[in-house]
Amino acid sequence: MRLGIANFESPEEVREFEKGRFELISAGGITVGRAIYEPGWVWSEHVGKALGKESCDVEHLVLVVSGRCAIAMDDGTEVVAGPGDLCAVPPGHDSWVVGDEPYVSLHFMGASVYAKDGE
Repeated sequence: MRLGIANFESPEEVREFEKGRFELISAGGITVGRAIYEPGWVWSEHVGKALGKESCDVEHLVLVVSGRCAIAMDDGTEVVAGPGDLCAVPPGHDSWVVGDEPYVSLHFMGASVYAKDGE
């Protein structure tokens, strides 16, 4: 790792989709993503449909900053994550915003390929 600094006020890349956006920054050779989703956002509808996928095949390590999000695995297992929760999410899942508050999270794994065309 090398010394570096980055800030989400000036993201290096922004992936926008209906009801949400995913911002990326890098420092020290590590890429981190910030997800910002509006109430009503659903991965399978607002990201997966454009990618031709029914479930997300990216592995994530996510820290929830604000709002709440449900995560449903393809095997039927489901959890709801809220502020301060650190979530390890294997490939094969859907997710959606729970409630009326926007959802914000930081992605420490999978950020470079998440919601990217061709991935």
